[in-house]
Amino acid sequence: MTMPFAGGIDANANATLIFSLVAAVIYAFSAGMPPTLGRSAAKTLAVAMLAVLAAMQGGPLLLVAALALSAIGDAFLSRDGEKAFMGGLASFLIAHVVYIALFLRAGGGLGLIGAEPWRGAVVLAMAVFAIVMLAALWRRVGPGLRIPIAVYVVAILAMGLSALTTSSPLVIGGAVLFMASDGLLATERFLVAAISPHRGWMQLAVWVLYYAAQLAITLGFLLG
Repeated sequence: MTMPFAGGIDANANATLIFSLVAAVIYAFSAGMPPTLGRSAAKTLAVAMLAVLAAMQGGPLLLVAALALSAIGDAFLSRDGEKAFMGGLASFLIAHVVYIALFLRAGGGLGLIGAEPWRGAVVLAMAVFAIVMLAALWRRVGPGLRIPIAVYVVAILAMGLSALTTSSPLVIGGAVLFMASDGLLATERFLVAAISPHRGWMQLAVWVLYYAAQLAITLGFLLG
């Protein structure tokens, strides 16, 4: 079995990655179920182990920090209630800011975005996505959530744009998946009826897209 890191399946790095993947799969099977301590632990550990992996492999400190903040956000979002949601929103907002700094530091500058037509096309798609999402949410959320959500949408757009300054397909793909996950999460939470039969598959899709995003970004830096 080919492993991404040296040393085989029992090497610390590969074992940590497998631990993360197992936790992610366990949570995927419990997505949509009522919150429990085990469910919260699986969700938190999936990305927390990616942070541990990044630290073990000597990855950028900003990558470790962004993954750790994301794991904290996952812990909040694994619970019910508006306070938990706001805690998760704040954690991921800071994580996105850290990712922006990481991508800009690792990238070739904003001029790279205009150097290739496909990058410009992705920028346009990201901008349209952010505008549509913000417009849809603005009408549906309460006044107290409008500004925090607007700030968050701007942050995820900036994260996506900053990823386009890098030359790593994994990092760019991860950023796109992250934006898709956030958009689907917002749709499921605010735009779909509470009794909708679509909520189950949407919650699973949010998790799959999100975890794939974090995994792609992590491997993009550690294997690039």
